[in-house]
Amino acid sequence: MKREEITTIITSDLGGQTRGKGYPTRDRESRMKRGIGWTPTNSMITPLGPIAPSPWGPCGDLALRPDPDTETRVDFNDDSAVESFVIGDILHLDGTPWDVCPRGFLKRVLNGLEERHGLSVKAAFEHEFAYLGVDERANSPYALDSVRRQGRFGETYLGALEQAGITLDTFMAEYGPRQYEVTVGPANGVTAADQAVIIRELARATAWRQDQQRVSFTPLLRPDAVGNGVHVHFSLSETASGRPVNHDPDHKDGLSETAGALLSGMLAKMPAYLAMTASSPVSYYRLKPNRWSAAYNNLGYRDREAGLRICPVFDESKITDQYHFEYRAADATASPYLLLGAILAAGLWGLDQGLERAKVFEGAPQDFDEAHNQALGVTRLPTSLEEALDLFEADTDLEPIITPTLKSAFLASKRFELSLMKDLDAEARCARYAEIY
Repeated sequence: MKREEITTIITSDLGGQTRGKGYPTRDRESRMKRGIGWTPTNSMITPLGPIAPSPWGPCGDLALRPDPDTETRVDFNDDSAVESFVIGDILHLDGTPWDVCPRGFLKRVLNGLEERHGLSVKAAFEHEFAYLGVDERANSPYALDSVRRQGRFGETYLGALEQAGITLDTFMAEYGPRQYEVTVGPANGVTAADQAVIIRELARATAWRQDQQRVSFTPLLRPDAVGNGVHVHFSLSETASGRPVNHDPDHKDGLSETAGALLSGMLAKMPAYLAMTASSPVSYYRLKPNRWSAAYNNLGYRDREAGLRICPVFDESKITDQYHFEYRAADATASPYLLLGAILAAGLWGLDQGLERAKVFEGAPQDFDEAHNQALGVTRLPTSLEEALDLFEADTDLEPIITPTLKSAFLASKRFELSLMKDLDAEARCARYAEIY
């Protein structure tokens, strides 16, 4: 029988899940123009399955319209179906943006940075994940044997990313159980978040083709394990000239005034927007001191437990181009668009307010008393999703970019998700999210 290739128009929703609708690939030309129908309440489908209470109910119609620059087609040449999908924007039927669309939210923030400050952003997402096609063994971190035991997965995965046009950087066996990491080169603006979606989906697609194995991007496979984070590297440049504006050779830490104000906004608002970057109850089992994850809103210099860090430069002669920053209080339960959009919205607020240059925190915050940390503007990040959502709801400084409609939909979705988890202990919660992500 002749097979008919299917292309799916996808979106990364409020829970970081990839959802969409498909069409025969032969209809590409017409679908690129008109997209495919979408329903507002689709955005209230939780990662656990049930739909959160929706303000739209069964009413309303939207369009999921594809961006041709995100077309991804990977043929694994193994007689399986071609992976064919394209990322779309959720729009009103008249073509105007729908403000609950995560990709549209990121675009609003990027437009604000450009229109108000003449700035553009480059970013790259580091992804950690568990490949469940290998058994868990002691002494696996960074081991050549761990690379060997994953068999064809890594080679096939990198080949798929290459087909998708993504610039590869590294692939390695990480520290956690069955854990691997993939890093890619930087991309401009929304493309960086698009690539994060593609990276996750091609990992899942590749694993399935290895005897129907799976990967999981969950923050924790179990409460006592090393977790999977998402680290976002980013830098600023002038839109008009393309000139990087992150480094100041006369500053003791090399931090420019422009980038310093951006980072100050991120640090000040980190507790309030954390729910958008670490978006599940199990995320907060990982965000603890002494776990090589972020537990405070501090700026560190090459500190892998800081909420934000100044990254190392390996060639001092190229420091102007290479000097950049990393946001670490995140994982893959967050949509890449909400994650990048949230931290940049806080940075935009810092620029708008003309905040002073951020200061590097010396040492580990948990080693100092609360009075010392508070005097330096450093505080413990929320220790639960409930706490993070309450802080997110109370903060109004990031409006109107985080619009009331987007904010209320996100809060309703996440609080309903929490209600579905309330009777499960930590181990059962971790197991559930390992299945979902």
